[in-house]
Amino acid sequence: MKIVSTTNAPAAIGPYSQAIVVNDMVFTSGQIALKPDGSFLEGDVEAQTTQVLENLKAVLKEAGSSLKKVVKTTIFLANMDDFAKVNEVYGSFFKENKPARSTVGVKSLPKNALVEIEAIAVK
Repeated sequence: MKIVSTTNAPAAIGPYSQAIVVNDMVFTSGQIALKPDGSFLEGDVEAQTTQVLENLKAVLKEAGSSLKKVVKTTIFLANMDDFAKVNEVYGSFFKENKPARSTVGVKSLPKNALVEIEAIAVK
């Protein structure tokens, strides 16, 4: 088991890792719209989704993987009415490889984020 840590994505804000590599699998923690410096990106759900996916891309790269190798994502939305907007941004990051996915409506997210995404990928 290897712990993944990169300064190109926000540091963990609790007792967890940005990602864990086990054999050839990468398991990321959920990402919200924190910038790599730890400040929160205020903005609409499209801007937050873009930041979240950029964070995931950076963590996956550090782990020796990429968005093209993602096999499963889970999206957490503070408002299910944002589904179509998030889906549009998400689709721009996953053009070729369309991983399996779940989307869950939640009451709230850390820092009052509008979206959080976690991923499972292969190396």
